[in-house]
Formats: sequence, C-alpha cells, structure tokens
Amino acid sequence: MNDNKKTKAKNTLLPAFLVAAGMGISIAFLYLFAQLAEEMLESEVESFDDRIIGFFNQFSNNVVDVIMFWITESGSIWFLSFFSLVTLSFLWTKKKDKWSIIFFIITIGGGGLLTKILKISFGRERPSINEAIDAVGYSFPSGHSMGSFLFYGFLGYLILRSNLKKPIKWTAFYLCGLMTILIGTSRIYLGAHYPSDVIAGYLAGGFWLIICLLALEYVKWRSASQKKPIRAFKEFIGRQLDHKL
Repeated sequence: MNDNKKTKAKNTLLPAFLVAAGMGISIAFLYLFAQLAEEMLESEVESFDDRIIGFFNQFSNNVVDVIMFWITESGSIWFLSFFSLVTLSFLWTKKKDKWSIIFFIITIGGGGLLTKILKISFGRERPSINEAIDAVGYSFPSGHSMGSFLFYGFLGYLILRSNLKKPIKWTAFYLCGLMTILIGTSRIYLGAHYPSDVIAGYLAGGFWLIICLLALEYVKWRSASQKKPIRAFKEFIGRQLDHKL
C-alpha cells in the first residue's frame, strides 16, 4: 500500500516539476530576448556583432559559400513548409495523434506570425540584401533561426516521445539540434543577419516552443487522466502533510 502511495506521489510530482522547470526556462528566454532587444535598440550590440562577423569572414571561400547556401536553404520557408506537411501527414496517417497535429500547427504557424510581428516592431535593417538567400525585409529577429528552432525543436520532441531505440533516438535528437545551430551560423556567414538577430531568433523560438510543448503535454495528460489537475495537486499535498504528521 505504501509503495502504491509513493508511486502515485511520484507520478504527480514529476509532471509538476517538469511544468515548473519548463515555465522557468521559457521565462528566462523571454527575459534574455527583452534584454537583447533593448541593447539592440540602443546600439550596444554593434561591437559584438562586428567581432562575430569578422570571425566568420576568415573562413570565406567558394566551397564554404556553397555549403552554407545549402544549409541555409534547410531553414527556408519553402523547405520547412514542405517538411511540415510531411510531418503532419506522418502524424495523421501513422500516429493518429490529433493533439500533436494541432499543436504542431500552432507552434509553426504561431511562430511565423510572431516573427513577422517582431520584425515589424523592431524594424532593424539587414547587414545586406540578397534575394538569392532569402535576405529581404527586416532583420531582427532572424526568421530562419526562429523557424528552424521551432520546426527542428518540435521534431526533436516527437523523436524523444517515439518508440525508437535509444541510440537512434538520441542521435536523431542531437542532429535536430545541430541543424538548428548550423542554420543560424549560415545566416551570419552569408551576411543575411547580424549575430544578435540569430540569438534573438533562438530565444524567441525557444520561448514559444516551450509554451506550446507544455500546453501539448498538459492536454495529453488531461485527455489520459480522469482526475482534474487541481484535485490531483491537492491530494498530493494532503499525502505529504499526512506523512509528516
């Protein structure tokens, strides 16, 4: 009987801890984004941007140009749109996971809308204009960086939640993270964005992704559980008080 109580307490405490941790991280992302945006508006990131751009310029050559071009394409609107449809088709036909489908659309679609709002709000000009690498419009935050963080981040979440073997699962998860970093790096190298634009894209994307995943996990938990979250929390607190008494 005591073992059952401990198991129930653990099952209640772990989700609460994960939610608290997720909210803490998302708030940290939001705070850092606000700080970076303020410094950008006050032109306090120029020396930082110049140093990073100067570092990447050391490696500029035709071969790296081609590699970076193809990497940046994997974060473009057409690329992410196509593979978003592939992901949705997989979730619909293979997994029958309606909640993941809904929140995937909210994550990607809402992220795209948020990117446009932020770009218009800050109105920062790009370091260079080049339609060939989708470098048009305002610069802050980087749409490629934010979009790739959301897409590959959600894909990484789906991979971690899958039944794949651990070596395959973690390899695929780290590849998703690597792609996100490489896409942001390519935007700096190709002169499409300032480094601060890319960091801002990651921070804004991280904030929105965590919020969406927390909401998805909550909805899935509610769908699988007949017990209301507040009631479960009260029962958990009651068990802890009884144990101490």
